[in-house]
Amino acid sequence: MSLTMYQASIPSFVRMLGNLSTILDKAAAHAEAKKIDASIFINARLAPDMYPLNRQVQIATDLVKGCAARLAGIEVPSYEDNETTFPELQARIAKTVVFLQSVAAAQIDGSEEREITLKFGSKEAHFLGQAYLLDFVYPNFHFHLTTAYAILRHNGVEIGKMDYIGGY
Repeated sequence: MSLTMYQASIPSFVRMLGNLSTILDKAAAHAEAKKIDASIFINARLAPDMYPLNRQVQIATDLVKGCAARLAGIEVPSYEDNETTFPELQARIAKTVVFLQSVAAAQIDGSEEREITLKFGSKEAHFLGQAYLLDFVYPNFHFHLTTAYAILRHNGVEIGKMDYIGGY
């Protein structure tokens, strides 16, 4: 039996967003326990030219909601990108999971050859569905998840590899 486009995308996206949510919960608890202003974590970055934690979460959620919508041939939901607290980031993740779960397998399966065009300012990138999922979305999604994890770990939140990967 071969792996369908739906099986290769939505379940993994939902699982990893759940792991991210757990990591953010641990960060919020850490901030409260240590009497650290949570905005320090929300605005933290690994390097001056990198995005802060809140933007990492925004981009990660944008990638997967955009992927699901484009593969399904439906409109990509638009979010405001105005989250500045842990509860707001958690709400964004939850909203994204609800959207992902609303997209049926029948809408995504068979999208391997669907033409996908992304616009980056004045530039465009063209993909077929499978390459878009495997070569663009997955690496970018995991980059931003990993960066969010690393920001929090670097700032003393007690998280480890299993928090990122999740339970089996």
